[in-house]
Amino acid sequence: MASLQQLVDRAKRIVFFGGAGVSTASGIPDFRGAEGLFRQKYGELTPEMMLSASFFYLHPDKFFEFYRAHMLHPEAKPNAAHRKLYELERAKKLRGIVTQNIDGLHRAAGNRLVYEIHGSVHENVCMDCGREYDLIWMLETTGVPRCEQCGGIVKPNVVLYGEAPDKYTCMGACREISNCDLLIVAGTSLAVEPAASFLDYFHGRDLVTINLEEIPADDRATLRIRGDVAEVMGELEVR
Repeated sequence: MASLQQLVDRAKRIVFFGGAGVSTASGIPDFRGAEGLFRQKYGELTPEMMLSASFFYLHPDKFFEFYRAHMLHPEAKPNAAHRKLYELERAKKLRGIVTQNIDGLHRAAGNRLVYEIHGSVHENVCMDCGREYDLIWMLETTGVPRCEQCGGIVKPNVVLYGEAPDKYTCMGACREISNCDLLIVAGTSLAVEPAASFLDYFHGRDLVTINLEEIPADDRATLRIRGDVAEVMGELEVR
């Protein structure tokens, strides 16, 4: 069986499809792991409830209290996986990153070919006038953040439960997956739609899965790797 290094060396068009496990080495907790955020309860509410669109509109004060406490990690920095993907993009081997993460670490590492299908915490938009604000501004606010221009509520540009992701971002992600010859699926359980269905667009030569636990995509994989994404990706040589 070919190694990951061998598959990367022979590939012409690589796409990396990542989830929360890509950012754990940066200090951001995995949502669905044994100690993950989504295994916790907050009174009678689950994190999925508190991160839903309906909860945002009905209880914006409680939504933002939870959001600031658990979804924002301004101290996080790109890890070895993010940095290696930047090297691969510079070498023109990586043609796209499809990420379920909202932490913005791929862009912080320098990557530009990024499809953030669930949005980014670094983008916040007034629901009334459309004025945009960054993460630092959001962190400096308290309660329900209000636009400095018109007083409207400023909503994070992240996809909440019950909302559909941006169709153009999804179209671009699926286009890249359909055109690649090596797809690396890493740090994701593929438990959330529509992202889980994106693999249906892959018809390339090699599929690699990198995860601590088994995932459905393992059945289709050319190579299955059990391990930490940052450690595995960090060992690659870009040549």
